[in-house]
Amino acid sequence: MRKIDLKSVVWKEGDHYIAQCLAVDVSSFGKTRKEALAMLQDALALYFEDMPLPQKAAVTRPAIASVTLQYA
Repeated sequence: MRKIDLKSVVWKEGDHYIAQCLAVDVSSFGKTRKEALAMLQDALALYFEDMPLPQKAAVTRPAIASVTLQYA
């Protein structure tokens, strides 16, 4: 069994915490930060059941950035 370290971000949105993996498009939520991360771990385990594990997560030193979008 292989292990891989996947970077994620957690933020509070209303009454819940959202946890999102940065290497793959998987996220989850919970009432606490700890619960959101546990739920994300479960979601990632399900995601990788049918997918091969990535060789190495390429996300290093993530930063939060704002992007302004104008649309009609």
